[in-house]
Amino acid sequence: MNSSIYNISLVDLLWVMIPVGVVIYFYMLWTEDRTTLFYALFRMLIQLILIGYVLTYIFESDSPYLVVLVLSIMLIAASMISLRPVQKRQKSLYLYAFISIAVGGVFTLVVVTLGVLELSFWYEPRILIPLAGMIFANSMNAVSIAAERFESELSRKVGYIDARATAYKASLIPIINALFAVGLVSLPGMMTGQILSGVDPLIAVRYQMMVMLMILGSAGISVVVYLVLMKK
Repeated sequence: MNSSIYNISLVDLLWVMIPVGVVIYFYMLWTEDRTTLFYALFRMLIQLILIGYVLTYIFESDSPYLVVLVLSIMLIAASMISLRPVQKRQKSLYLYAFISIAVGGVFTLVVVTLGVLELSFWYEPRILIPLAGMIFANSMNAVSIAAERFESELSRKVGYIDARATAYKASLIPIINALFAVGLVSLPGMMTGQILSGVDPLIAVRYQMMVMLMILGSAGISVVVYLVLMKK
């Protein structure tokens, strides 16, 4: 198989702005929101360009302290973003979100890197940081959904037990849908990237299994910790 990956030029990348333009048109027409989507796209572009240079530096330095710093920043950012849909954002909630994502995410990351992949050095940045990004991001999204739904249920005077059950079920809907759809409806990012770069599809499938399981585990544990903390 061809081991090279297709090189995407910046000019060719503009083609994908055609469907994005359609989304922008209807978003502005139906919601009358003129700023959010543009701001989100701008932030995405700037953040990805910057992270490209940052990752290049981190990979070349090969420093465990730098890797720990990056993971810490990722955790702090994830905990802050996860509470964006919540109306009443008390300071304690940010601590709960951080603890939740850290417990579920770091635990799963350790299991995957030391158990599944058996890394020689735990701080291998080329492997650790991309995996941590997937784990923390999905934990963040799950906690975000759970926090919003939990708050919504409490505002309707629902008891803690019922609100917890509703929030937990809602938080796992995207992940459970992904479990149903993978291989049938979609070929997820890691698997697609590996196949495009020439990796044997059977090997790519094993990696994707690992990714789906680690996402389910980290997200589910993170939400459990958050909802338990919310009992206070």
